[in-house]
Amino acid sequence: MKTLVIGGTGHIGKFLVQMLLEDGQEVIVQSSGRTPVPVAPNGARVKYVGMPYAESLQNGSLLELLQNEQPQAVVDILQGQNAGVYHACRQAGVAQLVVCGSVWMFGRPKVVPTPAVAQTDCPFDGYAQRYAEMLAVLALAAQDGFAFTAIMPPNICGPGKIPLDGWGGRSLEAHRAHQRGEEVVLPDPGTNLVGPCDAEDVAQAFFLAVKHPEAAGEIYNVGSAYALTSERFIATYGEIYGSSIPIRYVAPDVYAREILPDVGANFHFLAHMCPDIFRTALRLGYAPRYTPEQTMERAVRWMYEEGLLTPQA
Repeated sequence: MKTLVIGGTGHIGKFLVQMLLEDGQEVIVQSSGRTPVPVAPNGARVKYVGMPYAESLQNGSLLELLQNEQPQAVVDILQGQNAGVYHACRQAGVAQLVVCGSVWMFGRPKVVPTPAVAQTDCPFDGYAQRYAEMLAVLALAAQDGFAFTAIMPPNICGPGKIPLDGWGGRSLEAHRAHQRGEEVVLPDPGTNLVGPCDAEDVAQAFFLAVKHPEAAGEIYNVGSAYALTSERFIATYGEIYGSSIPIRYVAPDVYAREILPDVGANFHFLAHMCPDIFRTALRLGYAPRYTPEQTMERAVRWMYEEGLLTPQA
């Protein structure tokens, strides 16, 4: 089998490409070139193609790549233009398309664990537009009898990228502050659920979707087996760094207005992130390998190994 992975040199993509190769598949990786291309293992059936995402759709080079390489499946981790990629796949005779979304597309959860359906209006314009396009393509694929699947991860953690910090971003300075045991401010009472999921586990869901085209036509959540309260999330960093991180609590409205006014930052600690993965496990056989604590530790260890952080004396 041959699979094209769009965004295959990124955080999720590196793990997915390795899984596909270990499965004996031939892999084509489309990359913008911003991320260094890894050295392929000896004998690996992988081909790297430098091709910017948006341009490849506008100038027809993605369609040409698909027609020349004839992959059976396409995984679009970037998921910027659902309809364009879908129509290129259909025109080239690709049998299956798997795209990446986000549980944030569902808006503020009403229940937890949160099912893979819209809960409230999504506060992020980009995500809202991509979700609407995803639903439109899902309906079109059902009409066309085409295998289309969407995978919806929560906060992605693990080695390869600076992990979410207690300030709502991915800041090295915030992690250095955690190392030093500096105060973190959270919305009272500290019970909001935070769900870090390892990039390797997210990649597993994409791999399983490719392996099970009969389960297509669905939107699947992916995540860890459980989530952490925001209080426990901060305490876990304290344990990893060997520090004691004090927490100061403020009212949620004060937190959103004065502490982290950017909704892209405060949403982590004001809206639960605990996706329901039951259907993904049932239909795809998904089973997360890492707990939230383990993936956070893996991410911190990676920062040390890369020299991004220096262990405290």
